Amino acid sequence: MDNMQFDLLTLLPELVVMGMAMFILLLDLFILPKNRFMIYGLSQFTLFAAAFFTFKTHTPAVGFAFSHMFIDDTLSDVIKLMMYLGTSLILVYTRKYLQDRHLYRGEFYAMVLFGLLGMMIMVSGHNMLTIYIGLELLSLCLYSLVAFDRDNPKASEAAMKYFVLGALASGMLLYGMSMIYGMTGSLDVSDIANSIAQQSKSPVLILGLVFVVAGLAFKFGAVPFQMWVPDVYQGSPTPMTLLIGSVPKLAAYAMTVRLLVQGLHPLALDWQDMLVLMAVLSIIIGNFSAIVQTNLKRMLAYSTISHVGFIMFGMMSANANGFASSFFYISAYVLMSIAGFGIILLLSRQGFEAEEINDLKGLNQRHPWFAFLMLIIMFSMAGIPPTIGFYAKFTVLQAAWQAGFTWQVVLAVLMATIGAFYYLNIVRKMYFDAPEDHTPLTAPLDMRLILSVHAMALLGLGLFPEVLLSVCGHSLLISLQ
Repeated sequence: MDNMQFDLLTLLPELVVMGMAMFILLLDLFILPKNRFMIYGLSQFTLFAAAFFTFKTHTPAVGFAFSHMFIDDTLSDVIKLMMYLGTSLILVYTRKYLQDRHLYRGEFYAMVLFGLLGMMIMVSGHNMLTIYIGLELLSLCLYSLVAFDRDNPKASEAAMKYFVLGALASGMLLYGMSMIYGMTGSLDVSDIANSIAQQSKSPVLILGLVFVVAGLAFKFGAVPFQMWVPDVYQGSPTPMTLLIGSVPKLAAYAMTVRLLVQGLHPLALDWQDMLVLMAVLSIIIGNFSAIVQTNLKRMLAYSTISHVGFIMFGMMSANANGFASSFFYISAYVLMSIAGFGIILLLSRQGFEAEEINDLKGLNQRHPWFAFLMLIIMFSMAGIPPTIGFYAKFTVLQAAWQAGFTWQVVLAVLMATIGAFYYLNIVRKMYFDAPEDHTPLTAPLDMRLILSVHAMALLGLGLFPEVLLSVCGHSLLISLQ
């Protein structure tokens, strides 16, 4: 009985999110459209309640629940808190867009919360089966959200591509897991690590590792599994693009730590080589492809591939310093990505989608403050000091340099310099080109205030990066002990 109480207490944030998602779905059937602000408020309350219970149930010690299927450590708590914050920002930025296009329905908020539940299970999964269930729950919600605007043929096409390629990646991941299970006799992450350490490498084990890495690379959008990223980013409604391109990256990072770092670390020399290749190719292909894009969402998709390459630069170091630097980078990237898409949503209005780079022309003349915020976001994504993006790139490259990846770091610096071109091109269009659209920017007060604080935080965290750096490093170190 005591064990059951402990298990349920550990799972309390997940239970809150699941219960509220079901309640919101049911409530939406009975309320009038004009009262749907209640759904929005309940969703934000759910995130606040989940954060409260995550904080209250936190202990420095690592805890296990449901026969080691579920782990509660500092790393999982920190990532979950980041996911609540990211999801809350997404809900704020997308509300007006959904209202203008008659998509302001309870299903959207319920699926966002169910997707968040899938991410939380991935983050706390200590068993390959648990991790896979969380991943599938997230994936099914994302497929549905991409096709949420049923009257939009581009969205339906993007959802179909995402579904087919996502199913293929899930199959590869599952196939790899089954091979590892066959060779180790366990699905538990710790037992897998112990079993591999006590046996010699076999071709089946290495083949299983290859399939697992391929499945993880797809979820990140790393080369050569990046094909879905530009099409899905461009075809999805902007709120869904914002969701796909931000918070799930934190869950993918946690899944990578559980599988590669905690479960397959005895095979580090093998997966390290694969990550090196994917990191280098992602940075090269992502940056050169982004330069020639004219569609803003497609450009951000290729820039995401480049950022994933930098994230892998930390992971390929295969040491605590590298993993912590990747955690810092991905946290910074999620903040930058949400802010960038927040500006795109701000520029969009009923009957007009701000999806082309030329739509940003003359933004400084239309609204100098939002042009300044976009300048900070672009500088941060390009890695220009003193923004958080600069320190994110610096930390991962420093970790890779210290691990002996000299020529790869030199190449990455060169690619970062080339990649700055397409970010600065946006700044040039905002400040030096005449506006093509003179429509006043209208957005709710809460969105304007939060977006301003959000973008300025990219500058503040760049001036004082120690705060986020210490949180990422400390949580990772005590969880991997």
